[in-house]
Amino acid sequence: MEYTESPPAHGAGRILCIHCGVPIEANPTSMCVACLRTQVDITADIPKQSTVTMCKSCGRYAVPPGRWQNCAPESKELLSVCLKRLKGLNQVRLVDAAFIWTEPHSRRLKIKVTVQKELMAGAVLQQSFAVEYVVHTQMCDDCHRTEAKDFWRALVQMRQKAQHKKTFYYLEQLILKHKAHARTVNIQQAPDGVDFFFANRSDARKFLDFILTIVPCQYKTSEQLLSHDPNNNIYNYKYTFSVEIVPVCKDDIVCLPRETAQHLGNISELCICTRVTSLIQLIDPRSGQTAELNANTFWREPFRSICTQKHLTEFTVLNVEHLRDVDIHASSQKLSDKHVVADIWVMRSSDLGKTEAPQYCTRSHLGHLLNPGDIALGFDLANSNVNEKHFEDLERRKKDRIPDVILVKKVFADRTTRKRNRQWKLRRLRKENGSVTEGSAEGDYEDFLEDLEEDANVRQGVNIYKDPSAIPVDEDDQDEQLPKISLQEMLDGLHLGEEEEGPSAAGQGDADDEDSEMA
Repeated sequence: MEYTESPPAHGAGRILCIHCGVPIEANPTSMCVACLRTQVDITADIPKQSTVTMCKSCGRYAVPPGRWQNCAPESKELLSVCLKRLKGLNQVRLVDAAFIWTEPHSRRLKIKVTVQKELMAGAVLQQSFAVEYVVHTQMCDDCHRTEAKDFWRALVQMRQKAQHKKTFYYLEQLILKHKAHARTVNIQQAPDGVDFFFANRSDARKFLDFILTIVPCQYKTSEQLLSHDPNNNIYNYKYTFSVEIVPVCKDDIVCLPRETAQHLGNISELCICTRVTSLIQLIDPRSGQTAELNANTFWREPFRSICTQKHLTEFTVLNVEHLRDVDIHASSQKLSDKHVVADIWVMRSSDLGKTEAPQYCTRSHLGHLLNPGDIALGFDLANSNVNEKHFEDLERRKKDRIPDVILVKKVFADRTTRKRNRQWKLRRLRKENGSVTEGSAEGDYEDFLEDLEEDANVRQGVNIYKDPSAIPVDEDDQDEQLPKISLQEMLDGLHLGEEEEGPSAAGQGDADDEDSEMA
């Protein structure tokens, strides 16, 4: 213990201590330091032991009345939390406080505290003492809700009524890249999509705003009343955001409504979807004209695909004749600079060798890719029965202008060869009831991986990682025309334990900090 007393007034004489009789300088207590030590203890009302509460999941400390804060060991923040738990400090003046080293795993914190107190006029005592804190562990409310997996206040339901899930795969990768799922408390598989659960409405709203900026969709909001306190006028709701993504995927053939086609620059009503981002990107295979369709225009007069990936037929290219001049209806039409329009003669690969097998001549935008002998996937309109109101209307008006075959994409190699040569992999969302891609054919995901290899624009928003388990392939043995992803486009750091990403604890940061952070 250390004691200080105010210096005597100038010219004051010496007196005898009233207890032991030792001559001392005159002071208001008339006692020496030794006797004062036995008579007065200014720390008597301050406990020498206390407790602090730490979340065993996220490592945050409880701050009364109901806040949780991140604190580094022996930091100023942790010292402040400990001093706030100490009762009786308001009766003395705090001079200094510092940590005393303790073994890190002992669940004990020790602090040396120095305080002062004025006993009577002119006499100030200073005393130092040690306080020991026992660290109790319990789960904070946010971690408890996360572990329970059934507690949520807001739900974002994403649905897409399509046979192919390429848009969902693209959305999944963008969610992982931008860590938009960081505040989810649970992710569940649904028959036509995925459900994202959040602990509060603001996190769900941020996630919804992110989805609206990367895919064309529409949403509806609903709420369910859980409880009501009429005395305090407090309502407790659960909120649900139902998001419907446009039912069009990459490489789908669509028949646009007549008014929509005119609105898009008089583009042909039969188009191919080349990509789905925040806009639906379309191309007319007969002229190479391109157009972009936003969500508002689509939902004003929605339509569906007349042909998807599952309906494509394999054709063999017999001859290719490039066109020097394409019949352009208007000078304002926007033509693709990545495609070449050509007249292509094809026949079904299954009919090769048959003498009376029919051959078809079609105009396609794949003239820069196809050569005689190549394999292409297309839709055989001549031998198909399409039940779609916009296509039926087109048949009544322009039956003679409907092509027999629409070529969609080139087949570079068989799927086994491309899978064997693949030296990269993607991260996936971990969720209940399997991965995001469960419930759809495994071939759908392989089609998505092939699209990443074939189109550099598609993989711009996707993080691609090196696959350490892949078998190295000699580059001299690979086909030069086979599309592949260069080593410069791959990222390091994907381990087997990190291959799947799941929901993290909501609100792991400081309670006052509201900042946080698919192809």
